[in-house]
Amino acid sequence: MAFHDKASTGAAVYNDKVVRQFALATVFWGVVGMLVGVIIAAQLTWPALNLGIEWLSYGRLRPLHTNAVIFAFGGCGLFAASYYVVQRTSQVRLFSDGLAAFTFWGWQLVIVLAAITLPMGMTQGKEYAELEWPIDILIALVWVAYAIVFFGTIGLRKVRHIYVANWFFGAFILAVALLHIVNSAALPVSLGKSYSAYAGVQDAMVQWWYGHNAVGFFLTAGFLGMMYYFIPKQAERPVYSYRLSIVHFWALIFTYMWAGPHHLHYTALPDWAQSVGMVFSLILLAPSWGGMINGIMTLSGAWHKLRDDPILRFLIVSLSFYGMSTFEGPMMSIKTVNALSHYTDWTVGHVHSGALGWVGLVTMGSMYYLIPRLYGQKKMYSVPAIELHFWISTIGIVLYIAAMWIAGVMQGLMWRAVNPDGSLTYTFVESVKATFPFYVIRLAGGVLYLGGMCVMLWNTVMTARSGRVDPVQIPTAQAAHA
Repeated sequence: MAFHDKASTGAAVYNDKVVRQFALATVFWGVVGMLVGVIIAAQLTWPALNLGIEWLSYGRLRPLHTNAVIFAFGGCGLFAASYYVVQRTSQVRLFSDGLAAFTFWGWQLVIVLAAITLPMGMTQGKEYAELEWPIDILIALVWVAYAIVFFGTIGLRKVRHIYVANWFFGAFILAVALLHIVNSAALPVSLGKSYSAYAGVQDAMVQWWYGHNAVGFFLTAGFLGMMYYFIPKQAERPVYSYRLSIVHFWALIFTYMWAGPHHLHYTALPDWAQSVGMVFSLILLAPSWGGMINGIMTLSGAWHKLRDDPILRFLIVSLSFYGMSTFEGPMMSIKTVNALSHYTDWTVGHVHSGALGWVGLVTMGSMYYLIPRLYGQKKMYSVPAIELHFWISTIGIVLYIAAMWIAGVMQGLMWRAVNPDGSLTYTFVESVKATFPFYVIRLAGGVLYLGGMCVMLWNTVMTARSGRVDPVQIPTAQAAHA
């Protein structure tokens, strides 16, 4: 494991090879994951599209879609961003080139194994934790290597100060390790089958402690690390309030851990546990909005840049969706609201306003910042293509979530409507039929979003082809990072 390679000049250089690999994988898996999403959206609209093939059925492809978008697209984006940021803010090369390479190839193997096993029906049946035990062990090994590389680099830093983005990346790495190992505890009975170590309502509680914190740490804390580095860099402005960023960090990581039970309202989970989840979900609104305000207000004095800079637009609009999603989530955790929203497509709309609007856009903006720099370019091959990507993706998100909001509220009202004699006013099939037009709109939104990813893939390939890979030297003098 080489710790400090030298460039031809004899100066130490950053390890950008692994960052390049993860950045390219992010774009590729983004197209794949969103393509599967469009396929299953089409199947929900016209069920015969599964062609009667079990491997293409909705139940097999849906977990493939969520895993590909969260862990392949989002995960590769987090690896790329954290490896890039920790080197620049610490002014040292990655702790171990060998372990960093292992994290890349190990993570790609996890993704490929997921793509093989999930359509085959090999699953633990747990949301966001469907993969069977051999793959879970591989994930744990990759994650330990990731932690060693990341925290080892922090330990070698030349800068005394640990920049706030690294606090968020560090919390994300530690929390995901804890969540994954505890929730994945299982008794294997064969190579492709295991049974959870927990039973009944305890299994559900542990699963949603994991499931909601996968959202809280994988899909929030990690991407806030991106936000705190790339928005100031792209805007060429310091973070609006460094003090607020510290309060944001500690309040967020303390509060998020307790919010999981709100997924289990009106179930066998004890009422007090449901109420704890609801209360902490409501408290969570404060640190979430604190972070959103901190990111958006970083543009103070530079608002005019939004007119001309599509990358900054990606980053700032992602924060708008983050703010909206983190308002909506606590509201949906209130038991009386949840009585209407639970099991409806409102939940699907909420998830996708966060996934497409927050995670997707902030990742795309960060990759548009990274990719040209990784190939010795000042900008992407086509800036108009970035503009096109921004607009069709944003329109796609709005179509998607608006359709799901309307469909969800309609479903909730239809399901709870009763006649004077106490019988149900509508059958379930009638609610499904009424939802059909909204599924068509959802599909159209998904097609637009996928189209944006295809534009990004083309732009990335052209940038890589026209660019060059030059070693980036590590500064010898300490510099302040804003």
